[in-house]
Amino acid sequence: MSFNMFMDMNQIVEQARGEAEQAGYTSLRTPEEVDEAFKKQGTTLVLINSVCGCAGGIARPAAGNAIHYDKRPDQLVTVFAGQDKEATSRAREFFEGYPPSSPSFALLKDGKIQTMVERHDIEGFEPMAVIQKLQTAFEKHCDEI
Repeated sequence: MSFNMFMDMNQIVEQARGEAEQAGYTSLRTPEEVDEAFKKQGTTLVLINSVCGCAGGIARPAAGNAIHYDKRPDQLVTVFAGQDKEATSRAREFFEGYPPSSPSFALLKDGKIQTMVERHDIEGFEPMAVIQKLQTAFEKHCDEI
């Protein structure tokens, strides 16, 4: 098999990043962008994106579908683990009490962690189960739209 038969890593990353952005998530690529986004008042859902299979097959589809709900976060953002390393590292500083996990979701309110849906809550589950986990968090922490 030749290399041409496979997408190169940049194409895979851009496709994964594009899926999150098309779903309405703003990519944060620098620590400064993370700080700016996380200082906003209200609720913020953070998708910690990655190139693994459970990100593409479960987390990103859940990210796009969970937000179609009566209650949802005020802001949708994403950092890309393994790609935008400094931004991801900075975001994880806000996830106090939770170990690094990707893919995962963090729900913040006024810049403070409220809950996370970690990789072990995603991997091996159907997207609908992850959607339900996210919407349960929205129900508890978010206002109606």
